[in-house]
Amino acid sequence: MRRFLSYTYYIIVFIFALLFLPVYNTQAQQLPQDGPLTIRPLLQQLGNKLLSHKQGSIVAIRPQTGEVICLATNSPDGYDLNLAVGKPYAPGSTFKTAQALTLLSEGVVTTDMTIPCNNGFLDGNIRVGCHQHKSPLNLKRALAISCNTWFLMTFMQMINDTFMYEDKEEAITTWNSYMRSMGLGAPMGTDIPGEKGGLLANKNYLNRRYKDGWDGKTIMWAGMGQGDVTLTPLQLCNLAATIANRGFYYIPHIHQATANKPLPQRFLTQRKTKVSPEAYQPVIDGMRLAVQNGTCSSINTPAYPICGKTGTVENPGKDHSVFIGFAPMDNPQIAIAVYVEHGGFGADTAAPMASLIIEEYLKGTLSPKSQALAKRLEEKRL
Repeated sequence: MRRFLSYTYYIIVFIFALLFLPVYNTQAQQLPQDGPLTIRPLLQQLGNKLLSHKQGSIVAIRPQTGEVICLATNSPDGYDLNLAVGKPYAPGSTFKTAQALTLLSEGVVTTDMTIPCNNGFLDGNIRVGCHQHKSPLNLKRALAISCNTWFLMTFMQMINDTFMYEDKEEAITTWNSYMRSMGLGAPMGTDIPGEKGGLLANKNYLNRRYKDGWDGKTIMWAGMGQGDVTLTPLQLCNLAATIANRGFYYIPHIHQATANKPLPQRFLTQRKTKVSPEAYQPVIDGMRLAVQNGTCSSINTPAYPICGKTGTVENPGKDHSVFIGFAPMDNPQIAIAVYVEHGGFGADTAAPMASLIIEEYLKGTLSPKSQALAKRLEEKRL
């Protein structure tokens, strides 16, 4: 994404984060040592190598069970699982998948509805840049090329719709309920220590923050995963798992069941989202198009169909690189989220890392070409 927010906006967001967001636990945490874990050693080893000289995390889940099979992290202090489960970040454009599911379910948009975008969104003195692309776009193509205009306008349309909703407060409450049902914005109850919830705007929060009033335009940044929304990488991976499962998830967990210690029931209970079942296929198609000929086409492979969504998170300094996805498209075996601080475009760092973890898991080994890519990523310094 092109840089578009003013430094004044960054300063306001930073100050607000200091005042209202959960405090990140600065004491590094290691993996639990109290029993057999669901972590796959080869994936963990590869993930840790890929994160060398960087700060960030790689989380992978088996969608059918909620088992965490990779929880690789790196920080200035070395391994720290807080980065994956206890440090909420702006999700950037990966959040557009959850937006699309909500908008489709509520009937705010349809799969055929198109929105024009002429190099970005412009409203008065507000300008939000966008990729150069054909216009107008439907939902699938908007996901594939990550059109900011499409998601800003449709989110504002939902919040300002006084025909479908009594007022903006009912609209944001409805929006929030969909996001919560997808496991976003609050602790899910994982067995990984240090889990935090993040930020997901609701009416009480917005009324406190915007004392002079607010509407869809005030909070439109949330439509593209910035502003009044922060999530942990674990939540982003779980979002990918809910999409892979077409509407349900199991609470992510890292401990294996044993004869003497079965899993608690909460990890065996299927959690259904509020999203309409019919909404998933168009979003999955859009994520598949993103890999075939969209923002992350560099990771496309004939071996198995990957569905993905990149994110490039604006902040002071170099952008954060983000990716969520799953594979194969049908009967998914792995869901993944990669978050690399100051890693640049989502397609530059996070997406290729995710593709290597997926290949290692599905194929059992990396091809010579992938081994060379892994080496380049391992040596990449940020």
